[in-house]
Amino acid sequence: MAEKNAPVSLDDFQQLIREMYLEKDKARGVDGTFMWLMEEVGELAAALREGTREEQAMEFADVLAWLTTIANVVGVDLAAAVHRKYGAGCPGCGQFVCQCDDAGKP
Repeated sequence: MAEKNAPVSLDDFQQLIREMYLEKDKARGVDGTFMWLMEEVGELAAALREGTREEQAMEFADVLAWLTTIANVVGVDLAAAVHRKYGAGCPGCGQFVCQCDDAGKP
């Protein structure tokens, strides 16, 4: 990784998480790892309600890390998936500034 506060690409982050945790994550499996993700989502919800900005930031990082962990276990390249789904604009309307009806997704 680069200097301490430098931005990290999604590719680099997924590789970092893979190098740090893949063997443990594979041993835990998708189901166990998904449960950790859900716990972190709950912690993020609590931080959004009552936490400081720093606590919120740390919980966002945890959620992203656990989501990335699951992608690694099942072999999904997150950067490629994000590009495929959102690289040409909103999946609903195709615009880079979403023009979808507010009642629908997204």
